[in-house]
Amino acid sequence: MSGKTLRKHALSIFRAALAAADPARAVANRLERLDVSRFRDIYVVGAGKAGASMAQAAERILGRRITAGLVNVKYGHVAKLRRIELNECGHPVPDERGVAGAARIADIAAGAQKDDLVVCLISGGGSALLPLPAAPITLEEKQSVTRMLLACGADIHEINAVRKHISRIKGGQLARLAAPATVEALLLSDVIGDDLDVIGSGPTAPDASTFAEAARILEKYDIYRRVPASVHERIEEGKRGAIAETPKPGEAVFRRVRNMIVGSNRLALNRAAGRARELGFRTLVLASGIQGETREIARMHAAIAREVARSAQPVRPPACLITGGETTVTIKGGGLGGRNQEFVLAAALDIAGLPNVVVFSAGTDGTDGPTDAAGAVADGDTLGRNPEARRFLDENNSYRYFESLGDLVITGPTNTNVMDVRIVLIG
Repeated sequence: MSGKTLRKHALSIFRAALAAADPARAVANRLERLDVSRFRDIYVVGAGKAGASMAQAAERILGRRITAGLVNVKYGHVAKLRRIELNECGHPVPDERGVAGAARIADIAAGAQKDDLVVCLISGGGSALLPLPAAPITLEEKQSVTRMLLACGADIHEINAVRKHISRIKGGQLARLAAPATVEALLLSDVIGDDLDVIGSGPTAPDASTFAEAARILEKYDIYRRVPASVHERIEEGKRGAIAETPKPGEAVFRRVRNMIVGSNRLALNRAAGRARELGFRTLVLASGIQGETREIARMHAAIAREVARSAQPVRPPACLITGGETTVTIKGGGLGGRNQEFVLAAALDIAGLPNVVVFSAGTDGTDGPTDAAGAVADGDTLGRNPEARRFLDENNSYRYFESLGDLVITGPTNTNVMDVRIVLIG
């Protein structure tokens, strides 16, 4: 297989993963089985980059039964709706539109009565898209904490644990607002392990994290003394018990709450593997929970590709290796990029000169970091076309590197998000 053919196949395999992560189909399947005749009013709320397609499905199934609805979505991730309002706002750093939308979502939930149903649609990005800071913390102060954590390379679990404890809506607090109404939460998982209290920072799930844990995370990255004073004071008060903890497992607030995962990275990887086999590749799904520093994970993938090419182990070519999950980038330079583009650039250094090897990585949400690209693709000849890969990598400038080669993967908004898909093809 030529490099051009391998690149074409990698994109086809990725598109199969996207099809498996279709949130509209998953939401429709669940709501079709739900008996809604016993409810007086039905409210639809939520947040996430897949919110538009999830809301479309809810409208298609529930129709005029919907009394009101509001879902916070990322700018540009919209769809045509009649009964549910989509509120575009900032991601990954929250903005004032997100705060306004989250406040209205809180009001809708708080207004629900015992005979009502609240359908909560949560997908990737839900944490940043439900920014309702706990007073007296301001949005700017919350943004500052988010930027600090992202820059330090904190993983999604750590970021969410802190977010929940400086929020009025996360960590089960939306369920607390909606009680005693029935809550049906449909979750598109974008976190490793599919933990309910981590997806979207668990607005309708019991929260396993604590104020003390939030403090430890900030101390771990040596930023606890640098966060805004209001954040530091709130967490300290929470540790002392002066502020109520987020609701924990077994509390009465969750008696009429059901959380259901309707899509995940593993389901997407399995569909991708099926497509790879259809294309003639001997295929291994190595893991759906890959995490860690992006560059190190890239070197591991490149090493496996070299082993397959050299010794036909652990699989004989033509081979396809697939992994999922979400890595982290420790930012040291001032360039532009995202974890998927950085992964491919780091891997390109280690597969340089290998014939018939392609490395592809992209986010299922269609965006990678603060860029318009979902990811990138490289092969053994990439460095020959631009030998300055190391300099671009050191500057965290993977976007500009692949932009110069025309090797960015640009899908536009996909209206889904189940973390990342990485594909290594050995022809």
